[in-house]
This record gives sequence, structure tokens and C-alpha cells, in this order.
Amino acid sequence: MDHKQVLSLLLLAAVWLPPCGGTPERDGGGWASGSEVGLQEEGPCSIDVLDAVSLTHRQFIERYAYTRPVILTGITDNTKFRLLCSKTNLLGSFGDRSTRLSTANTHSYKKVDVPFREYVDVLLKPQSADALGSDTLYFFGDNNFTEWSPLFDQYQPPPYGLPGTTAAYSFGVAGPGSGVPFHWHGPGFSEVLYGRKRWFLYPPDQEPHFHPNRTTLSWLQETYPVLPPEEAPLECTIRPGEVLFFPDRWWHATLNLDTSVFMSTFLG
Repeated sequence: MDHKQVLSLLLLAAVWLPPCGGTPERDGGGWASGSEVGLQEEGPCSIDVLDAVSLTHRQFIERYAYTRPVILTGITDNTKFRLLCSKTNLLGSFGDRSTRLSTANTHSYKKVDVPFREYVDVLLKPQSADALGSDTLYFFGDNNFTEWSPLFDQYQPPPYGLPGTTAAYSFGVAGPGSGVPFHWHGPGFSEVLYGRKRWFLYPPDQEPHFHPNRTTLSWLQETYPVLPPEEAPLECTIRPGEVLFFPDRWWHATLNLDTSVFMSTFLG
């Protein structure tokens, strides 16, 4: 049975099996081991959080699309996709598939290909604050869309687009304390399927103080506490069921507070 058939059977299970204790949604998808200790500090939230039913697409365009980030709840229902992204299901379907990893620094210079199972079993672990970004391998993006399309085809992206853009997916799995330091690119959405992801953002004309080869965790511990109020970032932690939108060219850094599974939808 190939991985497409396996995913089809898992999708049927997502449709027909009733919720019960111990399901992937309730136990973190199996990604958090009993010994894992996540980062408890979620920090403040200085970004607007809105229920999607209270914000029309036109209002999104007028208020946020080109000016500031926003977090939307209830905008997608990825219950089925989330089930397919449990640890058991991903390893069963893609464990032997080659996965391209990037270094977790601003420019992500180095690329390394390893089987997905090796990444999960060996490299997916809590991040040390003194580790350099160039020494940290991180699975986010560089996805083989031919091999992963049976999974990605089940994802329901946010319905709010920007005129003249098309969507491109970037899927990832990362351990607690990992993340990408400050960088910028085009606009997009980020959704967490499992775990929690803390975001720090600055507008394009306010470049933050950071070292491109130091991790977000080290920045949080060393630089963030001494920032003057006028240099504080916009920030918030998103959880499963929440989608963050970031506008074009906004500086942003991310920090995974737990082992996290996530999907970004870039608009370009």
C-alpha cells in the first residue's frame, strides 16, 4: 500500500471516527513526549485577535492587508488535516521520504537532506539558547510538493487572499525553543496544527536589533527584556485553530514553545 492509499484511509477515519479521549487532537498529536518541557511563557498579545465571522474579506483588505498583522479565529476548519499531521500518521506516510532541512538563521544558508523519520527521531529536540542558528537544522519549507501533495491537498487555506497574488504552502515540524530569527519577505498566513508558536513583528521601517546567526530564543532571553517601550515588537502566541496574517515586508521572528506542526501560506 503506497502513501497515497494510507492517507486516504486516514482521511476516512477522520470523517467517521467520533471524538474520544486520547485522540491526536487532545494529546498534541503524539508530538509532545512525556519528558518534553515546553516554554511556558506565552508573553503578552498586542495584535488584534478577531473571529472570522466578524471580519469580511473587504474589511480585512481595508484594515489589515497592507498595514498591520491580525490573528483570525474560526477562519478555517482543518480538523481532518490536523489528524493526518499526527506523529504516527506523518511517520507512517512519509517516514522514509527525503526531507530538506534549513539552518535556523536569518538567511537559511545551509540545506541538508535526511529521511523524515531520522529528522523526527534524531534532530527534533528542544533548542538550547546558546546554540547558533547556523548549527540548528529546521524543517520548514523546501517541501517536495510531488511527494507531499496527498497531504497538502487536504489543507484548507485561509479564504482571504490579496489581489494579484497566488498562494504557496510551506509546511514544517520543529521542536520547543526552535524558530527563525528576524527576517522579512512577502505577505502570508501562518497556522499552527499542533503546539504553540510565539510571534514577534516589526513594521518595515523599524528594523529590530538582532544578530542574524543567533536564535530567537537567545534574542528573547538577552535582548527582549531590555528593550525600551518604543522598541517593543508587536507580539502574540498562536495556538491550533488560530491563523496569523503578516503583511508584506514586515520583520518577524518566531519561537516554537512546544514541538509544533505548522503550515504557512505565502502570497506572491
